[in-house]
Amino acid sequence: MLEYFIQTDTIIAGMTKKDRHAFENNNMALHSCESVSNIIKNRENLAVELGVTLEDFVCPTQTHSTNFYEVTAADKGRGARSLDNAINETDAIYTFETDIVLCSFSADCVPITFYHDNGVIGVIHSGWRGTVKEITKKLFTHLIEEKQCEPSGFHVHIGAALYQKNFEVDEDVARQFKQLGYADAFIQYDASNNKYFIDNQQTVKKQCSLVGIPAKQIKINDMCTMDSEAGFSHRRDQGLGRHLTFIRRLQ
Repeated sequence: MLEYFIQTDTIIAGMTKKDRHAFENNNMALHSCESVSNIIKNRENLAVELGVTLEDFVCPTQTHSTNFYEVTAADKGRGARSLDNAINETDAIYTFETDIVLCSFSADCVPITFYHDNGVIGVIHSGWRGTVKEITKKLFTHLIEEKQCEPSGFHVHIGAALYQKNFEVDEDVARQFKQLGYADAFIQYDASNNKYFIDNQQTVKKQCSLVGIPAKQIKINDMCTMDSEAGFSHRRDQGLGRHLTFIRRLQ
């Protein structure tokens, strides 16, 4: 199963979903699977759907870091069939080049895809650790200051993730969100069990707004990975499986 966020003459972006008819329910993650060969088959099927080959994919090894990387044509195929040559310890990748499928993997964490009117595209993986480290804000700041990307030219899609009502955390995590100085509105406290509930998607959206991206150009997916049968949820299942979120510029 596949949901497209963007389908234009120049940009396609989307996210794979669980599919009981596919290998391992359409799991796309080499780092969280029963069989590497199953994941390769699923990725190859996705490549066919996108009209490319698996050698056009570029995949990072995500570690909840704030590291980002500019992809070029020389990186094509990295991480597509093996973790050994993936973009190491990197949670955001971007490129100005065409016909490269940038990939990110998630199960409850927030996947972000974006493009800019000047041609740059990218994907970001922002679990709660990435959010409190401000990976999204840091990447956009880099692109604005170092790559001459005007904030008004960005178009952002914040993908399916864990909804606030299911994102229960203890005080130590809530404190890290509070320390951001702008996330209080996205934290709810339940005094009955001394737990906090975080809206990670809205916090990421706020980070986009803080760098000047217009609110009308920031979209949020309405699927909760925990509530939906089409979602891989680490919190619900404590098991294997990840979605693949991608973006590709055609020309």
